[in-house]
Amino acid sequence: HVPARLLRDDTHLKDVVERLRTVGVDDVFVPAGDAAPPAGPYDGALPVLRRLDELGGPFAHLGITGYPESHPLIHDDITIQAMWDKRAHATYIVSNLCFDPRVLGDWIARIRRRDVTLPVHVGVAGPVQRAKLLSMATKIGVGESTRFLTKHASWFLRFATPGGYVPERLLDRCAEALAAPSARVAGLHVFTFNQIAETERWRRALLDRLGG
Repeated sequence: HVPARLLRDDTHLKDVVERLRTVGVDDVFVPAGDAAPPAGPYDGALPVLRRLDELGGPFAHLGITGYPESHPLIHDDITIQAMWDKRAHATYIVSNLCFDPRVLGDWIARIRRRDVTLPVHVGVAGPVQRAKLLSMATKIGVGESTRFLTKHASWFLRFATPGGYVPERLLDRCAEALAAPSARVAGLHVFTFNQIAETERWRRALLDRLGG
């Protein structure tokens, strides 16, 4: 995970690349990040991706972001265009959280119409406790909490409503859209909200129920 807006300069980027390569990392996810203002000259993911190409392509796999539900600060057309611009540098897309099967299916169809053919890893939330999400929102500070809730109000409410979110239910409702060959969905990206052990137990139990 290499947020572009946290990179101070080219030397910092090279240092990050070297450290990751030293420990054998060959798959990195490059979002823009939320630092405002940026720590250095990289104001988005695309300049970082281009620079990585200039450095010889040190990673075999490069992920970029996708936004099935509208980004709170960026118009939908711009996020779709950004994926088009990045497609030559990346190898896959990770979608942000989405809880509406129709919206998710429409988004996948839209990026395919734009000839963005990168495989998509659909972002889903694991079985996150409502109290955990509330705790995360409040611990990051009053100002940051307001920003967090404003940016993510639609899916926050899905968690906050009792019985409002069950991962399996969402996956069942999305199954048709995700399974279509034209969708090129490569798998899931599970957001754990730091509940790693609980999410792994859920994942293993789900695979056992599916016979896999």
